[in-house]
Amino acid sequence: MLQLEPIRDHLQDNLKILFVGFNPSIRSSETGFHYANPNNRFWKILYEAGLTPRKYRPEENSGLLALGFGLTNIVARPTKEAAEISKAEYTEGAELLEKKIRQFRPKAVCFVGKGVYQQFSKKKTISWGLQQDPVISGIVEYVAPSSSGLVRIKMDDIVEIYSGLNSYK
Repeated sequence: MLQLEPIRDHLQDNLKILFVGFNPSIRSSETGFHYANPNNRFWKILYEAGLTPRKYRPEENSGLLALGFGLTNIVARPTKEAAEISKAEYTEGAELLEKKIRQFRPKAVCFVGKGVYQQFSKKKTISWGLQQDPVISGIVEYVAPSSSGLVRIKMDDIVEIYSGLNSYK
């Protein structure tokens, strides 16, 4: 069986926003680029929300660093779907993620999916947008819908939630 490789984080000091996904898709693992599945709407959402000046392509993911945006995942192991991730992987991933956030100190962290933030924060009830009681004080924690094509929220509503990040860029 093919061993799928994790993909590289895009992190640097003084990030404006760090985007945190669940884990890489099979397509992302094959290409080495974040949000590479053609059904994933991440790049379209960022553009439509006014966060990027144009619609980037997955192979340009490192170009987000020039805008002050970083990319990482709570779990590094690629899977077909997030349901394949074990509780132990989430626990270890949350600890590693907290270390990355504390090291790089982005202005804001956008969790791409409520489930990602639930695994990180251990909170059960989460609202969209700015979180009032952040896990790491001094860092804005923001929750937005997953950009997966499987998400059944209207695109306009997703874009509106992501638009709230403009105040941190």
